Amino acid sequence: MATSDIETVTQLVLHERQGRDRRWWDQMRAQYWPDATVHLSWFEGSAYENVDLSEAMNANGSVSTHRLSPLVVHVVGDRAIAELPTVIEAPITINDVDVVLMSSLRIQYRALRRDSDWRLLRLDTVYERDHLVVTTPGESVHVDAAELAPFRKPYRLLAWFLASRGYAVLDDLLGDDRPDEVAAFYERERRWLNES
Repeated sequence: MATSDIETVTQLVLHERQGRDRRWWDQMRAQYWPDATVHLSWFEGSAYENVDLSEAMNANGSVSTHRLSPLVVHVVGDRAIAELPTVIEAPITINDVDVVLMSSLRIQYRALRRDSDWRLLRLDTVYERDHLVVTTPGESVHVDAAELAPFRKPYRLLAWFLASRGYAVLDDLLGDDRPDEVAAFYERERRWLNES
């Protein structure tokens, strides 16, 4: 693994997330190949379309920030995979109480070098857990358990909130509640990486 390739892929990932959080949509888009795909709780399809819809979501008042942990990059030839542990923080209001919805997940990227140029080819997510944090000491918030029941545990609060905003949430997402599916996903990623 060339250190320069690892650093290049690292910066692609960090620029993509910075573009998302700072609402620098052109920067976010520039990290992807035109044929790149994205698979999230509320979206599955073209990376470029995801950028456009993220911008629209933001314009409608859905603002979030991604708190990033150190990422790990594996490079084999012209292919790379990178895993980025992340916590999505979304300030929201529930029944007049200000809270932060926090969703812990791992973002998995594929990167590909074409004609000496690295760009991102795919983004997938593996959901771990989520919770609500009340921002004012002494206040509390109640969410009816029946409203959460239709959603899987690793992303039930996130799915509940997105559904309340009119976004369809996929039920077959990768999550730590289904370890066999997650293990199979990682095996597919390793196979793809080593096909070069």
